[in-house]
Amino acid sequence: MKLDKNEILKALETITIAGEGKSMVESGAVKNIVVFGNEVVIDLTIATPAMHIKKRAEDDIKKLIHEQFSPDAVVKVNIKVEAPEKAANPNEIKGKAIPGIKNIIAVASGKGGVGKSTVTANLAVTLAKMGFNVGVLDADIYGPSMPIMFDVESEKPISITVDGRSKMKPIESYEVKILSIGFFTAPSQAVIWRGPMASKALNQMIFDADWGELDFMLIDLPPGTGDIHLSIMQSLPITGAVVVSTPQAVALADAKKGVSMFLSDSINVPVLGIIENMAYFTPEELPNNKYYIFGKEGAKNLAADLQVPFLGEVPIVQSIREAGDYGRPAAMQTGSVIEGVFEEITRNVVEEVVKRNENLPATEAIKITTMAGCSAVKK
Repeated sequence: MKLDKNEILKALETITIAGEGKSMVESGAVKNIVVFGNEVVIDLTIATPAMHIKKRAEDDIKKLIHEQFSPDAVVKVNIKVEAPEKAANPNEIKGKAIPGIKNIIAVASGKGGVGKSTVTANLAVTLAKMGFNVGVLDADIYGPSMPIMFDVESEKPISITVDGRSKMKPIESYEVKILSIGFFTAPSQAVIWRGPMASKALNQMIFDADWGELDFMLIDLPPGTGDIHLSIMQSLPITGAVVVSTPQAVALADAKKGVSMFLSDSINVPVLGIIENMAYFTPEELPNNKYYIFGKEGAKNLAADLQVPFLGEVPIVQSIREAGDYGRPAAMQTGSVIEGVFEEITRNVVEEVVKRNENLPATEAIKITTMAGCSAVKK
């Protein structure tokens, strides 16, 4: 049978490339056919670089032409590999700013029990009262408390479709958007995860959530300086960090380590300042008295020593504890002493963010590599 370009193209409709499910003509794999007397040259483009698939396609073409047209035909098959474009992977934005979120503030503490989560919740509601759009990411994987503090323990984030992708819709309370691992576990269930599992859960709450437009995202970090902190700073460019401490020496020693972590050359996250919690106690019956139960102005002095801003002090007030337990942050108590305290602290935080954004370049997410069984951190 005479070698004819159109007849060869028609015959190639019977050949399927492995894994594609369509004939090589229907899929568009056949790009060109040239016939020179007894010689046939076929240009083929396939989606997989696998050697056995390329070899099979070449053999199938040669066999078809030899059997249906001429056993003496000289057949040359030129195969080019072009992988199809992949769908956008949400993890590809890891390490980049999330569109719509203007400032990301990490709230940290060197040790547990100093009231970091309480401060985070009250900062969030105060920012919201000031008219800002606010979100809170509860990154304290092993001790999530935001669902309790915002009275949304029984809530579960729903799935919504955004630009063709399924995303979590954060829970909203007191005009603050919230996501926490506490929404996905039973109240009595312990989260027993290794670092990689915890990091994966955090990335899902960051990148698979529809946060919308936020002026501030507050990240409530776990106590200390560990894997979760590195994962967060690897995932997101943090605008700045706020460190919470009580005045006593033990807490201050750990707070100093927290500040040192953020300011280290390898991480380089600006520290917006230190907040002193449980600064003093004033009995209701003795409103002019201050009792410095945990020491006096320890965090304020630490801020001066480290040359970072002191953002303010929060007294020991029973209503703060009660408000947290009842799920209504104390700063929402109109006309209360605590409302005034957190308004002043929050204004100081906002001022430091403005200064930081005016005077410093945007923070870059850090890069983390594993070497010799330990984590090495580098820019």
